[in-house]
Amino acid sequence: MQMHIRHETWYRYERPVKYSVQSLHLTPRRDLSQRALAWNIIAPGRRLEQIDAHGNISHLLTIEEPHREIQIVVHGVVETADIEGRQDDGPLSPLAYLSPTVLTTPNDELRAFAHQVMDGTTDPKHRAQVLADAVFDAVRYKSGASDVQDSAAVAFKSGEGVCQDHAHVYIAAARSVGMPARYVSGYIYTGNTPDGTEAASHAWVDIWLGAEIGWQSIDVTHKRPAVRTYCRLAVGRDYLDAAPVRGVRQGGGGEKMEAKVVVADSAQEQQQ
Repeated sequence: MQMHIRHETWYRYERPVKYSVQSLHLTPRRDLSQRALAWNIIAPGRRLEQIDAHGNISHLLTIEEPHREIQIVVHGVVETADIEGRQDDGPLSPLAYLSPTVLTTPNDELRAFAHQVMDGTTDPKHRAQVLADAVFDAVRYKSGASDVQDSAAVAFKSGEGVCQDHAHVYIAAARSVGMPARYVSGYIYTGNTPDGTEAASHAWVDIWLGAEIGWQSIDVTHKRPAVRTYCRLAVGRDYLDAAPVRGVRQGGGGEKMEAKVVVADSAQEQQQ
């Protein structure tokens, strides 16, 4: 299908910012399951494009003049294909996605949970789906229940979270039983529904199921393969590697961030 995407991000500051640097993962990956037919980034300052260690297209945005706000707009059309969930291997070995990170280090409770869910299940695809179902049941979706800095252990203990938390808990559990897993950021087309815009910016996981099957994408929040209606921006060990926008600044005081994402299956629907 063709996904027509527009993503606007605003940062506003109490006082002038002297200097800021933003790392952007706002360009669709060149993966087996998708290709960008058209894509454009509009932002102030200077941008340097590069391919990061995970194979993501990233931009380093530098603003050296004093500013009170930053507006970043990306828009374009991405064509996706259903390839049964299989994804590009990327430049790194799957073993690189076995090591825990600050956001995905499992505690004893998470390790016990993973082994309880996975023990006795041998089929790779079934193991991946069983774990997704179990994480969904263990961490109830609740908007605003967590912070971007919350770890998998924190989300698992609270029993509430959003798609980012589902991804982190799944990754931590999978790695604790020896299954490489990586975080995916991107967009999802939810159809012409009242909550379509709200759910359009999304996070899910890739899990490695062996050389014969490779990387498979799973949307833990919806308990299904992440295919066709998903646009992949970036992959990484956790959110910090794949965040759409991350940065540092000098000055500015308090910060307010707003974002709006629209994902449609036609240009006409996007404008409505």
